[in-house]
Amino acid sequence: MTNYVTPDQLKAMLGDGGELALLDVREEGAHSQSHLFYAAPMPLSVLELLAESLVPRLGTRTVLVDAGGGLADRAAAKLADLGYTDVACLQGGVAAWEAAGFVLFSGVHVPCKAFGEYIEHHYGTPHIDAEELQAMRDAGDDLVILDSRPMDEFQLMNIPDGIDCPGAELAYRVHDLAPDPKTTVVVNCAGRTRSIIGAQSLINAAIPNPVMALKNGTMGWHLAGYELERGQSRRAPSPSIEGLAKARISAGAAAKRFQVPIIDRATLAQWQAEATRRTLYILDVRDPSEYAAGHPMGVANAPGGQLVQGIEAWCATLGARVVLVDDTGVRATMTASWLVQMGWDVAVLDGGLDGFEMTTENPRRGPAEIGQAGKNEISPAELAARITTDDVLVVDLAPSPDYAKGHVPGAWWAVRARLADSLPKLAKKSLLVLTSPDAIVARLAAPEASELTAMPVAVLTGGTAAWTQAGQKVVQGLENLADERDDIWLKPYDSDGDVESRMRAYLTWEVNLLQDIERDGDHRFRLFT
Repeated sequence: MTNYVTPDQLKAMLGDGGELALLDVREEGAHSQSHLFYAAPMPLSVLELLAESLVPRLGTRTVLVDAGGGLADRAAAKLADLGYTDVACLQGGVAAWEAAGFVLFSGVHVPCKAFGEYIEHHYGTPHIDAEELQAMRDAGDDLVILDSRPMDEFQLMNIPDGIDCPGAELAYRVHDLAPDPKTTVVVNCAGRTRSIIGAQSLINAAIPNPVMALKNGTMGWHLAGYELERGQSRRAPSPSIEGLAKARISAGAAAKRFQVPIIDRATLAQWQAEATRRTLYILDVRDPSEYAAGHPMGVANAPGGQLVQGIEAWCATLGARVVLVDDTGVRATMTASWLVQMGWDVAVLDGGLDGFEMTTENPRRGPAEIGQAGKNEISPAELAARITTDDVLVVDLAPSPDYAKGHVPGAWWAVRARLADSLPKLAKKSLLVLTSPDAIVARLAAPEASELTAMPVAVLTGGTAAWTQAGQKVVQGLENLADERDDIWLKPYDSDGDVESRMRAYLTWEVNLLQDIERDGDHRFRLFT
């Protein structure tokens, strides 16, 4: 039987200091249209794959949110099957929250983006606009431009002469990039948040250089009429011995100012023993390439800059303990200095990676038995033969960008959580075949689909990846959509139509978050003099 809480009850929970996992079970695109401030996306379509990492403690007080239609109730049932014991749904969903007089937000990573605006406003983070930066470049001024985004975003577009140096790497690598204290350091991202946080990180780390955030990042650069580079791979090098020594001093300055807790291995062991009573997240904040080369067993990679940009992608339980690790302490400390200010109970592990059992295998997603191959599977070769006879219906449950990049010819795209709406729209065939990138979501959906149609249901063995590897033909584009494409949030520069207008609207949205969080009143941000 589903439990419900009212908007007033949920509002009280947000302020009572206890642990709370507030989860939005709609698709990310739907979530981005209208949601509660601290609601973390956990779409019903991939719930089984995310629940254990986002909400690791089965007894966590959990509230599920939707926009009606029964998604939250279905999610509650799935969580109960997984062993969660304290789950309720917000009665009336987001509409009831708004009707009660509470604030709804649009966009993604809202707490973190609002935090960036909060920091700039209260600390007066210096900034430079695109025209000023171009004038400095034209004049040959002594400056370094550091892009605080991950490499995949950097390669899409970057400020000319920019060097990729993601957020938590800035105080770690800057000392070799700008050894002369007279060199101006400009930090940018695509928009505002990581520019602000990145520049303020270097200021907090007490580097002697002039530091500024590029106002509005690459979007501001584009809107000012300047060209962006594309396909670049300039990366800030690992620090030298001298650079690392300076980085440790810088991190120490930030740790002192923001009162970053440092714990030893005995304390971590105690917290691990208490993890059934108090949620504990342990995260490795190093660069993904370093993590891939070897990391603590069972510890997820949360690159520090991205963790500050979107912590809800790793930690969905408010009030939980968070322990950060790296190899030198610099990146963990700088990341923790921001999480402290965001209101999280965070600590840095003294000794870093020492004493952990190391591995190169990524932590699994979801319980071990989830997504295992079943009896009703069809090989790529068998499916290819059936397609030639036109007696098979193929439904692809991939994220829509993956579907667009390449799918089985004739396959329809759909959302797993809404197959009950999609399947009746499609022609009946002698066999329904479900696929997804690695077949896992398709396998999860197969028994659900069997209850929705009289067609026999099979899963493409190995998913679309196996189809491609087998040399079978793939088709690109969004040709057959059986459902609304609201599974992802599209960045302004990924959208069709007037990109410049979307960029301006997005930047205005970011700036306005400051007044929105004051109306909402639930933020937990802290200021340090």
